[in-house]
Amino acid sequence: MEKQQNIETLDMLNIGMVGHIDHGKTTLLHKLTGKFADTHSEELKRGITIKLGYADTILKQKRKKRYISFVDCPGHEMLMATMLSGAALIDVAILVIAANEGIKPQTREHLIALQAKGVNNIIIVQNKIDLVDKKQALENYKSIKEFIKGTIAENSKIIPVSAQQGINIQKIKEILLEIPIPKRDTKTEPEFLIARSFDINKPGTKINNLHGGVLAGILKKGIIKINDEIEIKPGITEKHANKISYKPIKTKIISIYRGNYPIKQATPGGSLAFETELDNILTKTDSLSGCLASKPDNLPEISNTIKLKYNLFKELVGEEKTAKIQDLNLSEMIMLSINTTTTVGKITKIKNKEIELLLKIPVVPIKGDSVGLARNIHSHWRLIGFGEIL
Repeated sequence: MEKQQNIETLDMLNIGMVGHIDHGKTTLLHKLTGKFADTHSEELKRGITIKLGYADTILKQKRKKRYISFVDCPGHEMLMATMLSGAALIDVAILVIAANEGIKPQTREHLIALQAKGVNNIIIVQNKIDLVDKKQALENYKSIKEFIKGTIAENSKIIPVSAQQGINIQKIKEILLEIPIPKRDTKTEPEFLIARSFDINKPGTKINNLHGGVLAGILKKGIIKINDEIEIKPGITEKHANKISYKPIKTKIISIYRGNYPIKQATPGGSLAFETELDNILTKTDSLSGCLASKPDNLPEISNTIKLKYNLFKELVGEEKTAKIQDLNLSEMIMLSINTTTTVGKITKIKNKEIELLLKIPVVPIKGDSVGLARNIHSHWRLIGFGEIL
């Protein structure tokens, strides 16, 4: 097993696997890490990623070694909100495009989602190269070049790969070892984005052997150590006289894991799991996913309103036909993706590319955070732009 202190000092990258459904993201992830991120029973049955999946690995080559955390984002159009919350957690994206199918509506939608979340470092994997001949492969390559022209991915590397046959997997690993590590902020107070929460105890576990509730996600900034006290917001829901309110909760960190490795303190980069003193009833089935955690009294107050500066994309993608995006309207309902949380808000004020919204589910608004904006079109939430919290 890798020595604990080595894990804590290794360079870390969070990589998002994005792309259209069935283009081979999960298979590629398995080839890169030796693990399948899909563990949800419904996912295994249907063969698609529903929730955010995670798989970690240590990449080594010559003297270079890195700890890589992969976030497997769902490709299905109905799960766009989950993909957006995944985009909030990543430094680099691998956009998977199947050579035998080419650019699909969700390929386009995922690329603009990365733009909305400010993910500018993108590697394009031209997958399933074994299913096409040389002529088709070249035509597909040209269509990818055309597709990324004028976008944040314009200068991205395009790697021909067969994940199924294990062709060119090594090339992807080489690129991941060369990518510059983003500058991490360890000086300010911590900000932990909770993507999953669960109960790790098996049925029938004796009381003395029970583990506390587990929170998993990404530390955006700061440092969290064992025995630190944290506050989780918005926290748990309480119902009084048919009205739902949110109550922040405080707890203590019992142990910290980066993948399977126990560590004493967590720094930004890489997916993390914190075992806490929380009762498992509070953490099971992702009940705290979308919350933020920090040191007590550090996070802003929970808010039912939010003010944003916004930008809309020129055209709508994700549908079979592209269409011009109309400007926002007063009283319109918009879905907001903020960090790992999703809520719907009603526009109450619009002025000079700034909007105010009344929210169905409250948020913890952190000034400057990016927000994905989606509109309900033909009964689907479609990404139309992005904003910044004011």
